[in-house]
Amino acid sequence: MPFVWMGCEMKNGVSVGRLARAGGWVVLGGGASAMFIVSFAGGAPVPTTVADYFLDGTQPNTLNHPILDAENCATCHGLYDEVHEPWNNWAASMMGQSARDPLFHACLTIANQDAAFSGDLCIRCHVPGGWLAGRSTPTDGSLLQGIDFQGVSCNFCHRMVDPDYKPGISPAVDQTILNNLAAVPPNPHTGNFVIDPDDVRRGPFDLGPNFFFHEWLQSPFHQDSAMCATCHDVSNPVYSRQPDGSYALNNIGQPHPTQSKYDMFPVERTYSEWLMSDFADGPIDMGGRFGGNKLEVSSCQDCHMPDVTAQGCRFEPERPDMPLHAFNGGNTWVLKAIRNLYPDFETFLTEQNVDQSIARAVEMLENASDMELTRVGSDLNVRIINQSGHKLPTGYPEGRRMWLNVRFYDAADNLIAEHGAYDPATAELTTTDTKVYEAKLGLDAAAAAATGKPQGESFHFVLNNMYVKDNRIPPRGFTNAEFEAIQAAPVGASYADGQYWDDTTYTIPANAARAEARLFYQTASKEYIEFLRDENTTNTAGQVLYDQWELLGKSPPVEMDFQEITLDQSCPADLAPPFGSLNIFDIQAYIGLYNAQDPAADLAAPFGAWNIFDIQAYIGLYNQGCP
Repeated sequence: MPFVWMGCEMKNGVSVGRLARAGGWVVLGGGASAMFIVSFAGGAPVPTTVADYFLDGTQPNTLNHPILDAENCATCHGLYDEVHEPWNNWAASMMGQSARDPLFHACLTIANQDAAFSGDLCIRCHVPGGWLAGRSTPTDGSLLQGIDFQGVSCNFCHRMVDPDYKPGISPAVDQTILNNLAAVPPNPHTGNFVIDPDDVRRGPFDLGPNFFFHEWLQSPFHQDSAMCATCHDVSNPVYSRQPDGSYALNNIGQPHPTQSKYDMFPVERTYSEWLMSDFADGPIDMGGRFGGNKLEVSSCQDCHMPDVTAQGCRFEPERPDMPLHAFNGGNTWVLKAIRNLYPDFETFLTEQNVDQSIARAVEMLENASDMELTRVGSDLNVRIINQSGHKLPTGYPEGRRMWLNVRFYDAADNLIAEHGAYDPATAELTTTDTKVYEAKLGLDAAAAAATGKPQGESFHFVLNNMYVKDNRIPPRGFTNAEFEAIQAAPVGASYADGQYWDDTTYTIPANAARAEARLFYQTASKEYIEFLRDENTTNTAGQVLYDQWELLGKSPPVEMDFQEITLDQSCPADLAPPFGSLNIFDIQAYIGLYNAQDPAADLAAPFGAWNIFDIQAYIGLYNQGCP
């Protein structure tokens, strides 16, 4: 029998709620540190309400004019230059398909299973038009319709208002729009957007006094990274940050008391990572690595909407600063899944624009990092340099990862050792012998007791309230203090202030002649996809996602970097400093490798077994000496 929330009252300063199943009173806690004492087991969701997910900003059913069909925009902004025009690129982006993304739908189902009404939080950013029209409840998305599935659409973005009014810079009408809100968001995050209630379309350019096609306003906000923060900093408002850095559940049925993202549990901090990077103080000359006409870049838009020379409208001349509406990211397979699940006349997708979008995503990933290989004695050092303006990887943490694959070959070009092996047939990654860059979330003891879920690592993102691991590489300008302040400090890893690279060492097998190193990125791990399938007890969304994942190569990894190095084997027994001569330190180093059953000590057949033949092989190499 499920638990049913029956209201609350105050007893001795403590909020007390009644659960219909037990018929007794259960302490839920008081103030910002409130938390459940009862465990909501047996598959029942935590009985949160839509009020728990309330955020300041424009509210549903308050627009004078609804969000318009994006197809209207194609008349002027599409069907004339499929490479550069806004329409075609938007349609083939994850922004244009955010409401159709099968991974979103699978995750939405689990969220609603875990905590009642939590899907409202997801729908805000993935289906903003439907949310503004009041169709986000029920929060399973069952009332969404028609143009709601156009996701983050043209009319939605181009009606966004800067919540931070700047006299003399912001459009004057914005002050009235903000004054008419019940509350202005204290900072942008989690879809707490402010939308012009009228169909007045905003953009960065002055269209001049003779533009009459639609009402317009020039908006510097549309070139500001803070606009991107609206959905690329994501927080869970059900939790509040405590003085000790932990996160405790708020009183059920109440909005978050401060509405500030930095007082909530951090799910994504992409914008804040950028804000604390050198790029926010930019611009920085990146040599045009992210495309477009600019060599120097600073804002999110500079890299993800690079300026190109093109027409923004079929009736206007080319301009050298037309933002490419491609919204390049790292997703390389979900667009194909969407094409399989929806007809092209609904999605505006084609084989060509999907292939172009995927190619841009691959290029973005390839340009996001650099690799350097260095031999240091008996070790190979692999350095990954983060060339992006945020952590690498960043964004939604569940199942998203990068890893190093390192292979050693002998003089006959036989593979003799591999780290980070990945089997594309099974989508299984060997993680024990390499470095995987990722964030892993989970539940602390209090959250586990509150929700009935196990303590520790978890994919239940609406219930998670702690980071188990976060070794993602920080951007230029990183400092530990600033990243701690934005709730993005490394966990289980250490980076020095100013460090935007990471080093990993691998022991070189004694008979290795060369090595290859690769950095791979994967949108969704097998473990996460199977979780979304297996945990779903509501509908088929998890199975639909799984079937597409399996059909399309199981979220095929993208090679971000590749380097190879020739390994000097003139003195293969030289395993320890001082290098260039053999002595007792080299013998001790080999004994240590042998005792650890390290592949570097496995010098003779039968390989995979450490025995007298390996010791004899090393003695032979030692006796050869160094040239």
